Amino acid sequence: MTDTDVQVQPRKKGLTRRQKRRLSRGAQYAVFAAAVIAFALSADWGRLQNQFAQVDIAQRMFPEVITLALKNTVLYTLSGFVFGLVLGVVVALMRLSSVGPYRWLAGVYVEIFRGLPALLIFIFVGVAVPLAFPGTQIVGGTYGKVALALGLVSAAYMAETIRAGIQAVPKGQMEAARSLGFSPARAMVSIIVPQAFRIILPPLTNELVLLFKDSSLVLFLGVTLQERELSKYGNDLASTTANSTPILVAGLCYLLVTIPLGFVVRRMESRSQEAIR
Repeated sequence: MTDTDVQVQPRKKGLTRRQKRRLSRGAQYAVFAAAVIAFALSADWGRLQNQFAQVDIAQRMFPEVITLALKNTVLYTLSGFVFGLVLGVVVALMRLSSVGPYRWLAGVYVEIFRGLPALLIFIFVGVAVPLAFPGTQIVGGTYGKVALALGLVSAAYMAETIRAGIQAVPKGQMEAARSLGFSPARAMVSIIVPQAFRIILPPLTNELVLLFKDSSLVLFLGVTLQERELSKYGNDLASTTANSTPILVAGLCYLLVTIPLGFVVRRMESRSQEAIR
């Protein structure tokens, strides 16, 4: 038998990897589009509009929903963030201290306040503190109580973030500062901590977004009409009008702040990654 007598079988051509990926991606898009269409066709949009999208009710909320509710929400958030940031720096430095009791005390604080729900912290500040210290008034009234409650919760998380940022700074920075005559404390405050904040700025901004949403728990402290934040304001109007449109408007006001902040976080994270590269 010669070579010419051997019949060469043609190679079967299959899909390439790129074609398989395109086919898989197209199938996923098709499934997603089908799910969206099925949801749109099955939902009762008329009932949803009647319950959540009454234009006349939404119009009556302005400008008070901005000048009162949103303003209070922003003030509560910023006061809690500032207090939590200051306390978080102190706790982070205690966690890194060479003094054992400081480390143990900071560790206990972080584990307790990071493990408890924020709701319990608000109840503790609003109920337990007045009972434990009769006649004592927290400075700032409701704003002071919210700053204390939000700060206690956020400080536990921010302390761990700050500690990780400090440890991420190269040890050579401390050695260089000491060689220039800096004391350990001054080197930490002037050299290490500023560099750590550049590293942890994105997660700290993300913590600000979380605090903005947690500020809705202020209703458990008992607030006046002029101290209401977005959730309380929307819920009160929803009860008064027997309609959920105020809740939807309050939710949109939350997004008005959280979406830009989320964009800022992503931009800072991308810049940090580019700087590392």
